[in-house]
Amino acid sequence: MGTLLSTIDTWINQFLLSIGIYGPILGCFLILIESIVPILPLFVFITINFLVFGPIVGFLVSWVFTILGCVLSFFLCRYKLKHWFDHKIKDGRRLKKVMQIINKVKVEQLASIIAVPFTPAFFVNIAAGLSKMSFKKFFLALLIGKIFLVLFWGFVGTSLLQSLTNPRALFKVVLLVLLAYLSSKVICKKFRIES
Repeated sequence: MGTLLSTIDTWINQFLLSIGIYGPILGCFLILIESIVPILPLFVFITINFLVFGPIVGFLVSWVFTILGCVLSFFLCRYKLKHWFDHKIKDGRRLKKVMQIINKVKVEQLASIIAVPFTPAFFVNIAAGLSKMSFKKFFLALLIGKIFLVLFWGFVGTSLLQSLTNPRALFKVVLLVLLAYLSSKVICKKFRIES
């Protein structure tokens, strides 16, 4: 088992070295796309950036591109879908009520929602873009919330790779993921967000 884990660790390191600077460039591009198409694994791209650039530059690059992706998603919804959406919900009483709740979300509440790793960022971007929320409020919440999200996934991703050679690190990762998952459930319940 130890030999298998060591082989996997060596393969990952060789792969990252072989792709050189193209790995992080691709990772940054995919982080942008992930905010619009949520099927991509954000934590993998953040981990690649942390491994290739180191924790400080890796964090900054991942944080900036995550924010850019969310801003892009916000503006696509605001300027391409909002008019159609407003027209469709004219008679939808329940949907109007949901949008009123989103309009009243405070910056600190939105930042808390964004910071939780298991919150679907794609839906937050759409909801903010379709609501009457100001861009300033959304952007400020992004700046704050994404700090914790990127730090979490950077730590979990690099620790997960370390756990291939040091199984004790796996316990920390599992514990962190469990805490983040439970926190997301509590926050989703408190703010009545469908998970």
